[in-house]
Amino acid sequence: MGAVIFSDVHADAGAIGALASCIRSPSFSETFGPVDLLINLGDLLHRGSRPQETMEKIHTLSHQYRLISVLGNHDHAFLHGIMVSGSDAASTYRHEQLRDSPLLSIFDAMPMEWSDHGMLFVHGGPMDLGTDTLSLKCWQRLSHEPGEFFTGFHYTAAMAFAELEKRGFTHMCCGHQHEHICCRKTPDGIVEQALDFIQVTLKGKDRDIHIEIAKIPLDCPTLLRIGGCHGDEPEFAYTDFSTFTFIRIIP
Repeated sequence: MGAVIFSDVHADAGAIGALASCIRSPSFSETFGPVDLLINLGDLLHRGSRPQETMEKIHTLSHQYRLISVLGNHDHAFLHGIMVSGSDAASTYRHEQLRDSPLLSIFDAMPMEWSDHGMLFVHGGPMDLGTDTLSLKCWQRLSHEPGEFFTGFHYTAAMAFAELEKRGFTHMCCGHQHEHICCRKTPDGIVEQALDFIQVTLKGKDRDIHIEIAKIPLDCPTLLRIGGCHGDEPEFAYTDFSTFTFIRIIP
């Protein structure tokens, strides 16, 4: 089974459109494998100025592929009326126009996490810390120093691996912090794996799609954090659960 994973779209309809065009290209499946599943790691909303168009594109993708979604902290904040920095007046106004849209039904009973093939998928982190907002899994973030912060609870890679082992998982994939990172638990200890990106060109019907990729074998317990699917160089990932590929679309 092959899964495309994305996170932190932040109401950027252009970026999710670029991802859709990329994975629909026959060359994508020829290069990586079949796309049987899309996994959205949260933060579809806030900050960007095109929430209506973004949700429409997500709705379309959900009819073309099996789509699994977990809740992001900005989604949680939008649904509960919590103020979060980063959205300007135009973004705030356009999000408020979305309040009664049936497109928001995607968030009905949306879970904080999902798992398959021994991999946990979550927006922020895996820790079970109670129901306080900043302790929720969608607000947690990977850090070098653990503790409670105004941005949410910070956990270390060692804490994450311990939690995963306790729950019977080998790998975890998260988003939230808009930066690709890979931590592996090796016999010599936990190491941050350098990501060596190479350029690849996908041949399209109308135009070529240029991407950069970095492959990681899933041969030991691994934490995989993917960059944000927004901006001029949207980032996402693909996995067949034996290898994991970080992907960046180049303009």
